Amino acid sequence: MKSIIKISCTILAMGSIHQSSANEAHQSMYLSDWWHQSINIVGSYNTRFGPIKNNDLYLEYEAYAKTDLIDFYGYIDVPKTFGVGNTTDVGIWDNGSPIFMEIEPRFSLSGITNSALKVGPFKDFYFANNYIFDMGKNSAARQSTWYMGLGTDIDTGLPFSLAANVYAKYQWQNYGAQNENSWDGYRFKIKYFAPISRVLGGDLAYIGYTNFDWGSDLGDKSGNSLNGKRVRSNNAIASSHILALNYDRLHYAVVARYFHNGGQWKDGTELNFGNGNFSTETTGWGYYLIAGYNF
Repeated sequence: MKSIIKISCTILAMGSIHQSSANEAHQSMYLSDWWHQSINIVGSYNTRFGPIKNNDLYLEYEAYAKTDLIDFYGYIDVPKTFGVGNTTDVGIWDNGSPIFMEIEPRFSLSGITNSALKVGPFKDFYFANNYIFDMGKNSAARQSTWYMGLGTDIDTGLPFSLAANVYAKYQWQNYGAQNENSWDGYRFKIKYFAPISRVLGGDLAYIGYTNFDWGSDLGDKSGNSLNGKRVRSNNAIASSHILALNYDRLHYAVVARYFHNGGQWKDGTELNFGNGNFSTETTGWGYYLIAGYNF
């Protein structure tokens, strides 16, 4: 489900903390010393990826890996795993999507060319990808999106990590929207991570990322809503801010995520899906609580 996208830096960064601070004996307690995994329970409130705000409680598998060649992050969600959500929320048990997944593989150009491609503060460059798939019950409930482009890691000279990617987007299925099967727009993603302190025997950190989407034609193609506004938008912003507390086996996170035209649905449009008119609220804050087990 789209609600987990805001978590994408959480285990990535916490995995980095663990990787840099642990020795081989410590890592042997996990199934792999390079493929970091977790199972999470995620509760979401007021997420704004569609025209109607959504609440959900679901199970997630998450993985992170970093080698000389690849920097990988990915997850698989089972929407509405526990049967809990608001009236518009559907998932695996009630004819909704059984799986939502996202993977972010970045391939190091230094590793591929066997050379040190470092320029100033830019420590490495990557062929960056971001693929999203929603296995809805039919084409109107299914998404398949591939972002591809160039990424880099940035040396800040501080205990503060930065990574950035710029992508072009190819849109296959998109819940029946007018931009399906086309190149449609661009995304700039910046990720940031800062360790804070040891708290209650664990590592407390701030993690975040922001997606800036622009250059799409979806807003121009979508037509007008009941109050004359465009139904969809050519641009969108999603910005996640995470406080994460990590232990060897357990981790916890609190997330605040800001949406602007979430899911490229124009904020403040008037729609009717057969149950009466309503106004979209796609700009504003959504929230998450996460508890997970590392293995």
